[in-house]
Amino acid sequence: MRWYRKLHWQIILGLLAGVVYGVIAAANGWGRFTSDWIAPFGTVFINGLQLIAVPLVLSSLITGVASLSDLSKLSRIGSKTIAIYIGTTAIAVIIGLLLVNIARPGDALPPEARERLQAEFAKNVSESEQQAEVVDDRGPLQLLEDIVPSNFLSSASSNRNMLQVVFVAIFVGIGLIQVPKDTAKPLLDMFEGLNAVVIRLVDLIMLMAPVGVFSLIARTITQLVGTGDVGQVLNLLGALGYYSLVVVLGLVTHMSLTYFTLLKLFTPMKLKTFIKGIAPVQLVAFSTSSSGATLPLTMERCKEKLGVSEEVSSFVLPLGATVNMDGTALYQAVAAVFIAQSLGMEIGLYGQITIVLTAVLASIGTAAVPGAGIIMLVIILQQINVPTAGIALIFGVDRILDMLRTATNVTGDATVAIIVAASEGQLGAPDVDEGRDKIKIRG
Repeated sequence: MRWYRKLHWQIILGLLAGVVYGVIAAANGWGRFTSDWIAPFGTVFINGLQLIAVPLVLSSLITGVASLSDLSKLSRIGSKTIAIYIGTTAIAVIIGLLLVNIARPGDALPPEARERLQAEFAKNVSESEQQAEVVDDRGPLQLLEDIVPSNFLSSASSNRNMLQVVFVAIFVGIGLIQVPKDTAKPLLDMFEGLNAVVIRLVDLIMLMAPVGVFSLIARTITQLVGTGDVGQVLNLLGALGYYSLVVVLGLVTHMSLTYFTLLKLFTPMKLKTFIKGIAPVQLVAFSTSSSGATLPLTMERCKEKLGVSEEVSSFVLPLGATVNMDGTALYQAVAAVFIAQSLGMEIGLYGQITIVLTAVLASIGTAAVPGAGIIMLVIILQQINVPTAGIALIFGVDRILDMLRTATNVTGDATVAIIVAASEGQLGAPDVDEGRDKIKIRG
């Protein structure tokens, strides 16, 4: 197969073309044209992925849970999944705190840059504070209340309620286990058919991926740089370059140190196979900044290219898209300390521990949509008594970092799915030949 026919190369070409176009458009003031004639294709691509997210999670989780055949197996796989997700998130936060305390990027921010950024993004700060107040006013068990919906149709109408959809799917799956097989079979067949149709729809939507990625990147760059003085914006970005470098270093360290080590220790999968299989998922996650929108592709690649069984992938991956936010948690830790350093404040040991606990818990309830991490960051800042207005310092580069941390999140989802599958004897052996995988499930 020619290299340019492979999905990940097409996405890379679309991404590079979007970068080149975005820079040219920003330099020539084509922001309005890009917004009117280029950006809509990216919106259509994201909408297409989000369109099938709820039916995919619902059908795959119900069939996945029902296929476990007994509650003890569900409990075993579920406990492994949650434990690994929480553990990797805690490690991510600790890595972020170590790097930001050693590098101290906040000390390098010039006072004039600080004042300029605070003035430029004051409106964004106000909006995030208002949304964070709603979240912060919740009681300690509010998350438990939020998981159980009073009206499933209302929950299914928004991807922001994906945790509720996950709960209903698991609940229905448990119900199917409890009734006689002959009674459950018609309903189970319906969901299996729906799942098969949705997976094929993923293939159709991904035909648009290169164009969608091009549009999303082009829009991001023109919005970031603006329509005029490119040099001024580059100066602002330069002032935040050190901070961005620390975040990127943390994300790369977490992926290479945590994920690759876990794969090496607990699975027989070669890193080359994993990277090749997950690369298109990372690229789509990078361009959409949404692990929820990327979920259909994540599930397809894990099953068809990495050999994760239907049973495991249908349970672990939808759950990961809602509760596993390693990249987001790491970013929040770095950003919180960076803001404190920029404002001349020191975060002691108690504050650092508070960041770890809050970031881990907050990541569980963070919506799998673009920009949700910034809202949870406000809550973390409030917990350590750092002025929330300080998030204005990072808004200028948040979009790019959001793309990177989303790519980290989906990589973590796939890693945990492979580990759980290997522990259950349900990890296949991909034999890639000209882009087609021949998978044999062991066990």
